[in-house]
Amino acid sequence: MEVRKMRQLGQIACGAGGAVLLSTPAFAQEGGTGGGLDLVDMFAQMGPVAWGVAVVLFIMSFWSVGIAIERIYTYNQARKQSKMYAPQVAKHLKDGRLKEAIALSASKDYRYSHLAKVVLAGLQEYQFQQESGTSLNRDDVLDTVRRSIQRASALTTNDLKKGVNTLATIGSTAPFVGLLGTVVGVINAFVGIASTGSGGIAGVSAGIAEALVETALGLFVAIPAVWFYNYLTGRLEYFNVEMDNSSSELVDYFIKKTA
Repeated sequence: MEVRKMRQLGQIACGAGGAVLLSTPAFAQEGGTGGGLDLVDMFAQMGPVAWGVAVVLFIMSFWSVGIAIERIYTYNQARKQSKMYAPQVAKHLKDGRLKEAIALSASKDYRYSHLAKVVLAGLQEYQFQQESGTSLNRDDVLDTVRRSIQRASALTTNDLKKGVNTLATIGSTAPFVGLLGTVVGVINAFVGIASTGSGGIAGVSAGIAEALVETALGLFVAIPAVWFYNYLTGRLEYFNVEMDNSSSELVDYFIKKTA
């Protein structure tokens, strides 16, 4: 429910930004007379292809902002819950309370914690090997636990990366989508020249304005998407380091426990 609210907030914020962009005067007549042409008028004069490009860009903008806000919320929760989880599970393990450590790791209070997911996989595998009565030797048990932790780390990393690659796709393709609209606008400008029989500003202004608006929209979508992608990627690398450190510490704990 909270994630849905965050997405809606992102859509509202992006819509407000688009409204500000649409209300900006684009051209003003020289000499200070006349109302000039604003972006609302330009959108009203756009052809179906240009309109389609603009709609696609707005959808990409809403999508990227929604993903970014949802991921930032998830990452903040992961960092907060992991910070609370680490000292508690360390205390249980230090006292040899394996079942309590497993129960803590599986608690819904730490469902966003990336550390809890990784540690839980290792603890459950170790407990299974101890209770199943298998004939595996010490090294084989440790290898089994290590592989279980690696699988959990890979799944957790993949879960944390959900949507981040979409931001990269939007950031890299939005300028080209805007360029498509720009090309259409330039074509319309030349069509205006052909229809009026002159190359005056009156014949090409609408097409050139349409082209510039599409270019601006493409950049308006791409720049925040790239910023969000780089920011979230940096946080992902930090989470991966934390999971690697926790995995190593857990394996060291089992080595000492089975020595």
